[in-house]
Amino acid sequence: MSQVLLSRLSSSLALRSRSLMQYNKTSRLFSSTSPYLALFCIETESSICGGGSVGDIFLFDVAKEELVRVTDKTLPKELLNAKMVGSSHGWDFHRDGHDLYIADIMNPLASKTDPTIIHLPTVTAISHYSCQTELVSNVAMSSPPPPPSQQEDDDDWVVGIKFLGDQLSLCRPSRDLRWTNISIPFQTLQNSNLFFSKRDQTFNLSVPGGNNLCSWDLQFHKDNSPKFYELLFHNLPNLPQSMWELLASCHREDYWVESPSGESFLVKWYSLVFHESTSSTPMVFREEDSKEEGRRNMCYTEDIGDMCIFLSDSEAFCVPASSCPGLKPNSIYFSGHSLFAVYDLTTKSMRHFQHPEGLRKDIPFLSYWLPPFSV
Repeated sequence: MSQVLLSRLSSSLALRSRSLMQYNKTSRLFSSTSPYLALFCIETESSICGGGSVGDIFLFDVAKEELVRVTDKTLPKELLNAKMVGSSHGWDFHRDGHDLYIADIMNPLASKTDPTIIHLPTVTAISHYSCQTELVSNVAMSSPPPPPSQQEDDDDWVVGIKFLGDQLSLCRPSRDLRWTNISIPFQTLQNSNLFFSKRDQTFNLSVPGGNNLCSWDLQFHKDNSPKFYELLFHNLPNLPQSMWELLASCHREDYWVESPSGESFLVKWYSLVFHESTSSTPMVFREEDSKEEGRRNMCYTEDIGDMCIFLSDSEAFCVPASSCPGLKPNSIYFSGHSLFAVYDLTTKSMRHFQHPEGLRKDIPFLSYWLPPFSV
């Protein structure tokens, strides 16, 4: 899906303006936004001053369930041949070969004519396997990038990239000229998602099998061993043995996420493919207090209260439903693997979103949830 970002699309693309909400620099309709799903960008004018171009950004407002169009956005020349490979804290990650950038292109409230673009160190493989860094699994950050005037003095801003396989790369963009490449002591595929715990100040990955968690603190070095935690699962649902066996045969992805108050949740998302259709179901576990060193107690729950959890190719995040009218509390919003839906934990039901009105169905879109933006 990410390959469509910055693609040149035909001018014959018919978009019905009555379904679009447009934003401009001088007149913003709000001081904060809903969570958005980043869809794609269409280049509308090429070869502007500086070598870049101009384009329109398309987003999906999940609370209002409508398409949002941000017009006349300057696209820096560095991103014209790059593709979006991740998102964290509402910032988009782009890659062109070995070059990596962080930008605010998908932020509807950011400057249209002067977007922020941050150059990251060149990517290098941790071993002789040259293809090690060809595929980015996902990204995470300790915090949003500080303002440009403060970046040189900010040692607390750390960027992490998980590549397919056993490579984790970390850096402090304000001071590091190269990545610290860490060899993960296990092979991970797409089912283990990197996340940063603000509460613990650590980068974390689930261990294959889903019964352990490993973490790295912010004093990272390439030879540092991660800290491992055993996950103890409690209050499991009363399911027949046949159902547990079915779940064991499913594709599973593990997502860790923290609420604004610091509550930690683990979402196990199970998917089973039937011919051309996919059936999915999640299980949510809340972390409870544990007095045992090296262990974490995870309690199955069907009640996360006012929280909404957002899962996609972005770093996962939570939003209180009460802070954004239109969101459904105690729900999980999911985008990816041909699924675009919201799962209600109370009723255990899945509602699929309609294809955004005004958007051609033969155009694939990205799969990155963006948290609410504010000015």
